[in-house]
Amino acid sequence: MEQRFPAAASIAADTLLAQVREEPPGGRLTVGDPRVVEFVTKFARKLLAPALARRFPELTSLGFFLRKGELAKALSTLETTGTALRFPRGLVFHVPPANVDTIFVYSWALSALAGNPNVVRVSSRSAGAAEVVLEALNAALGDVSPETAATIRATQRMVTYDRSDEISGALSRAADLRVIWGGDASVAALRKYPLAPHARDLTFPDRSSFAIASVRGWQEATPEARLSAVEGFYNDSYWFDQAACSSPRAVFWVGDAEGARAAGTEFRQLLGQVLAAKQHVVEPAMAVQKRVSAYGAAVDGLVSSIRFDGNALATLELADATVLPREWLGAGTFANATVGSLDELVPIVRRKDQTVSQFGFTAAELAGFVTALAGRGVDRVVPFGSALTFAGVWDGYDLLAEFSRLVTVQA
Repeated sequence: MEQRFPAAASIAADTLLAQVREEPPGGRLTVGDPRVVEFVTKFARKLLAPALARRFPELTSLGFFLRKGELAKALSTLETTGTALRFPRGLVFHVPPANVDTIFVYSWALSALAGNPNVVRVSSRSAGAAEVVLEALNAALGDVSPETAATIRATQRMVTYDRSDEISGALSRAADLRVIWGGDASVAALRKYPLAPHARDLTFPDRSSFAIASVRGWQEATPEARLSAVEGFYNDSYWFDQAACSSPRAVFWVGDAEGARAAGTEFRQLLGQVLAAKQHVVEPAMAVQKRVSAYGAAVDGLVSSIRFDGNALATLELADATVLPREWLGAGTFANATVGSLDELVPIVRRKDQTVSQFGFTAAELAGFVTALAGRGVDRVVPFGSALTFAGVWDGYDLLAEFSRLVTVQA
């Protein structure tokens, strides 16, 4: 397999595992280890370079997430009291998806911050931002102290290999925790490789997300606030071609039907302006995919009307708001419906639903909605523009806590 970080020649799985099991220079990592903090913050600075941010705006969010102050804030949530001491969980094997180029960095960074040695399989299909991230990681090794660089080289590995039962099996058997991103099929495929009896999986299977907008909130918002909301919606939806698990695939307008029609019309007009300003380009294959999916939904009786605004935006009016297509239909393809209140959405929600991005609601309205769901679906509710903003709590998991373990001591 090819070792991507630290950049090196091809390496066999047993050799890599032997190396990461050795005690690194300066001793084993601890939770919140200063050497990891030093390296990650140097790496974050490279991601925040203006030229890089212009090419890959999603890297700016990643860079902010990895700033020293943010790392300290995350670690503060792990403070223990009484007889409990916190330690790293052990070797963590990460298998991220290919369709979201940067997710492996969040997963890896939090695990490293918890003091774990890590092996990350980077998909051979990853490109663009993923390649830039790997270049920045390797470059950051030159910006830290020799001891820190030696420790990071010894404990943190990112590799690429084709499908291999031998390699995946060896890495799985050696892992204390296996982190699987990318959908139901990925989880099922990796689970065929057994773990050690004490180890376990942390899985992120197929999820879907939707947006809600208050008709009243839209009507009361200033023109500037409306445009800002639409710009945020664009970022949520188009950065990863709407394929990210937290990108909205449907929009529910909540309020009276006449007000919803007017708000929806203005929303689409503003989104068209944003798409033009961003010079958003739709690949021909994506334009075809969008039409095939839209007409397929119509044939299945799921939608009552279809509206195409150029190749970049398709709006599918649902025939029944309770029958929601959750699969990816193509970038810029949104199911659309109007409901009278948030209460009408409660029966629609499934465990598969992850993120609800919202505009125009009060905190009390949103809390009431989540309370009515009673934990059976939806892991996060965020404003427009924050759907793709990663957090230490994801899919209901407190990741730093999952990447560490507690030992109780009583005298």
